[in-house]
Amino acid sequence: MPQTGKPDAAALLDWYDRHARVLPWRIAPKQSRSGKRPDPYHVWLSEVMLQQTQVATVRDYFHAFVTRWPNVRDLALAPEEDLLKAWAGLGYYRRARNLKRCAETVWHEHDGHFPGNAAALRELPGIGDYTSAAIAAIAFGEARPVVDGNVERVVSRLHAIGTPPRLAKPEIRAFVEAMLPAERPGDFAQAMMDLGATICTPKKPSCLLCPLAGACDAHVRGEEEAYPVREKKRPKPSRRGAAFVATDASGAVLLRQRGETGLLAGMSEVPTSGWTASRDGETGPQAAPFDATGYGAEWREAGRVSHVFTHFALDLTVWHCRVEERPPVGGWWSPPGELAGEALPTVMKKAIEVAMPNATRKRIQSTPS
Repeated sequence: MPQTGKPDAAALLDWYDRHARVLPWRIAPKQSRSGKRPDPYHVWLSEVMLQQTQVATVRDYFHAFVTRWPNVRDLALAPEEDLLKAWAGLGYYRRARNLKRCAETVWHEHDGHFPGNAAALRELPGIGDYTSAAIAAIAFGEARPVVDGNVERVVSRLHAIGTPPRLAKPEIRAFVEAMLPAERPGDFAQAMMDLGATICTPKKPSCLLCPLAGACDAHVRGEEEAYPVREKKRPKPSRRGAAFVATDASGAVLLRQRGETGLLAGMSEVPTSGWTASRDGETGPQAAPFDATGYGAEWREAGRVSHVFTHFALDLTVWHCRVEERPPVGGWWSPPGELAGEALPTVMKKAIEVAMPNATRKRIQSTPS
């Protein structure tokens, strides 16, 4: 069997100089080679947004955030409710809270400056091993191995690693560290990401265009798509529950805030039954937040929605009523024109869309989800 050579970081950087993606949080390779570095605030913000979210989606959110909060001070002083509303559609709302906590820590405890090394960055709220390494390498030039999903795929193919990436993380990290150049570690990290995103794609990788093809064990074997080795997925548990969409004569919707811990913590919602990731909730009108008959209405089944979370799938029966007067229940009534600005997670938008007239659905859909 043909033997491959050692992956060449210089060849990868030469490819990156010519083919780097243009992203709003980056600087061009030419600027990087001249000694310029990107704004650590931009690098941090983009890395947090990019967790579990595609670049195409993050672009618009990033522009909106830096327009509204141009620096870490502005984000630190922003009301959390505004931040959560702006985050709606990016998912994983705990990240938004950690974003706020991290900004506050940097502003109040670090004089508005991000620490310049991975060890200190890792002490900040919401910053783990990957994010600290990425910020340290890209924004501060620290030679740290940066391993995201794209890099895992590239390295798994380069070395034909026969173990799923989740189980091979130390091995993959060691390979990246061995390849890591002393010069331009930030560009190297971004080059590996770009290679995985644009050339070494999950299906039908463009090996003829890859600067590392000659050093790739999987390519030499003709088994590119056999790597990374996949784990057998366990079926997700299914949960059931109900969502209650109450509207008044003006079309305002009854909303409330979820608790500060647990799934979708602190987000806005229509009232729901007590479902969680580990148990079902009631699905009938007996779980409604109030007796609609006392307010000139009745709960009618409007339909069902399905939503898949990270660890479980949810099936909600949606109930709707239109009251003649507002009942004295906790929460607030959001006018139709303001629904798009509420911090509603996607599953709640789905429930409202099932229950509300078409005109209101369009208003809700005016924001990304």
